[in-house]
Amino acid sequence: MVRTLEIHSAEQFSNLLKSSRIVVADFYANWCGPCKQIAPVYEELANSLSKPKIATFVKVNVEAEGAKPLAAEFAVTALPTFIIFRDGKVADKIKGADPVQLESILQKLASDIESALQEATSSSNNGGNSGGIAWRGAGLPRGYTDISDSIDVRGLELLNADDTHFSVRSLLNKDKPSALSKDKASGNEKDWVESDTDEQLLLFAPFNSAVKLHTIQAYQITSLPPADEDDDDVPMRPKTIKLFTNRPHNLGFDEAEDINPTQTIEIGENDWNSNSTANLGLRFVRFQNVTSLVIFVADGDGDSEKVRVDRIRFIGESGEKREMGKLEKIGDEPGE
Repeated sequence: MVRTLEIHSAEQFSNLLKSSRIVVADFYANWCGPCKQIAPVYEELANSLSKPKIATFVKVNVEAEGAKPLAAEFAVTALPTFIIFRDGKVADKIKGADPVQLESILQKLASDIESALQEATSSSNNGGNSGGIAWRGAGLPRGYTDISDSIDVRGLELLNADDTHFSVRSLLNKDKPSALSKDKASGNEKDWVESDTDEQLLLFAPFNSAVKLHTIQAYQITSLPPADEDDDDVPMRPKTIKLFTNRPHNLGFDEAEDINPTQTIEIGENDWNSNSTANLGLRFVRFQNVTSLVIFVADGDGDSEKVRVDRIRFIGESGEKREMGKLEKIGDEPGE
C-alpha cells in the first residue's frame, strides 16, 4: 500500500516538485474536523493513483513549523485545501472537504497520470525527454495519449495572425491558459493567438513522426475570448474548422476555400466545456499515417473580425521518429 508523504520543510517540498511531474498536496491541521473526515478518501485515492516520479500525494500540516511557509506561499486560507501541481506549477485548487468533488477531479487526473507514465516509458526506451506533462482542457480517451510533442515546432506556420504580441508557439504552450488562471497575462505577454485582418487563420503543423489522430479526440482546441459583448473588436471562438492532411507546406486562403478538405467540423455552442475546450472528433480512417496537418479556421461564432485560439492539443498515437528535412508523401505507390 502506498502511503502519502508528510512534508516537513519548504526545501523538501521544492525538491519534490522538481522530481515528480504531478504532485497533489493536502493542506490540513490536526484540530480540523473536516480534514479528518476526508482523510480516508484522500488516502484511498493516493493509494490507487500514486506512481513513482510521476504522481506523488503529500500531506502538509499548516501548523508544523517547517511547513507553515508553504501555506502562506500558496495562499491556503481554508482547511482542508487540496492543490494539484503539474511540473512545479499550480494547476488546480480545491477548498473544503467535499469527497465527491475531490474524487471527481482526481479521477479525471488519472488519465493524465497514465499518459505521463506512457510518455515516461516511451522516453526512457528512446533515450529522450518528454519535456513535462501539459495542461489539457479535457480528458484523454482510454488507450491514447497527448502526442503534441510530436509536432516539429520549427516548421509551425500560422497565416493571418496578429504577430505584434502573439506567437504561434503559444498554441502548444503546456501551461494552463492565463485566462483560466488568477494570474492573468499582462502587458505584451500574451499566451494565445488572434487573427489579424479578418476572422480566418491557417495553421500548418508538421509532425516529426507519422501519427494516427484519434477519431474521438483528435485534437483539443481551447478558445477563451473575453466576455465583453459591447466591443466589436472582441475576438470570437472558431466555428468552422477545415482539416487537410499530409501537405508539404501551408495552403493559401483561396486554396483552402476551394479544395476538398480531409474533414470539415462545425463547432456548436454546446461543444465548448467549462474549460472553454472543444474536442473535435475525427473520422479515424482518414487520419492514419499523418505527417502534417493544416488547420483552417474558416470563420468564427459571431460578428467580430477576429478569432482567438488559446491552446491546441493533438491526441492519438505517435510513430517512429523520422529525420526532418522534407515531408514524406504518404499513400503514393513507389515510382509515382
